[in-house]
Amino acid sequence: MSVVPLFLLQMKPTANITGVNCTDLSEFIILGFGSLHDLQLLLFLVFLAIYIITIVGNLTIFFLVVSSSHLHTPMYFFLGNLSCMETFYSSVILPRMLASLLTGDRTISVKGCVVQLYFFGFLVCTECYLLAVMSYDRYLAICQPLHYGALMNDKFCLKLAAGSWLCALLPISIIIIVMSSLHFCGPADIDHFFCDFPAFINLASGDTQLIQLLAFLFSAIDTLPPFVLTLTSYFHIIATILRIPSTTGRKKAFSTCSSHLTVVTIFYGTLMAVYVLPKSETWGDMNKISSLFYTVMTPMVNPLIYSLRNKEVKESLRRWIKNLLVFQKL
Repeated sequence: MSVVPLFLLQMKPTANITGVNCTDLSEFIILGFGSLHDLQLLLFLVFLAIYIITIVGNLTIFFLVVSSSHLHTPMYFFLGNLSCMETFYSSVILPRMLASLLTGDRTISVKGCVVQLYFFGFLVCTECYLLAVMSYDRYLAICQPLHYGALMNDKFCLKLAAGSWLCALLPISIIIIVMSSLHFCGPADIDHFFCDFPAFINLASGDTQLIQLLAFLFSAIDTLPPFVLTLTSYFHIIATILRIPSTTGRKKAFSTCSSHLTVVTIFYGTLMAVYVLPKSETWGDMNKISSLFYTVMTPMVNPLIYSLRNKEVKESLRRWIKNLLVFQKL
């Protein structure tokens, strides 16, 4: 999956059993949090609340960006794309998890697992590109303010947004097509709460070296450039802010990118915590908990961060609520 190259570090070598007869599995069992038998209802209620907050928060941000004329700027255009992506992102994982917690049915078809894997990889890579584009937008606004209006025009913004979605689509599509030739003879247990690529590929019977190589190459192409662009943009942004002589000027400049910097830190920080830190024998449960942060918590807190730390978004929300109350009184 084209998410991060370090996914490959968690893969186990698979024996080449090409030519050996076996019966392909039709479904997997996602173990999830099944060991916490007495907490299934509590977990369901917690994740249901998180899902509702995530959907309402991100759709509210998206609606405000579309409906509020003073938010029709490049920064909020990209924020609207991010909120739209987060809505899809959380819907790839949470509904299936909620159904499992409520019914106790932890099975998922092989095709269903591949579909979840496909959209998860696509949306994670899209987020990498969108965060990089938003970083570049802040770089132009702070470091090259005189040229910002000319450079970040409507046509260029559309190209950047469309490119973020399309660049993430092709690599994961190729990998999924190659994965269609895999066979799964057993075991069927996925020790995770969703179909993550390392857990999925480790269940494959046969030689998976080609897929692992493709995953490594496409992950490097799909994630390293946006990550480097994000780091480079903020390096120049911070350097420019520090050169501003007045404290008020520095605070004003930093306030325009502080929300985005917080989101970038949470997203990449949790990814690295899951896929970079050394693993121990007890890492399985910790891996699930850590994965919750970038798959479940990040989409929920992003709209909160942008709404609580952004005066323009808060003002638009106040106007929208005020107009809604006035409309109800009529």
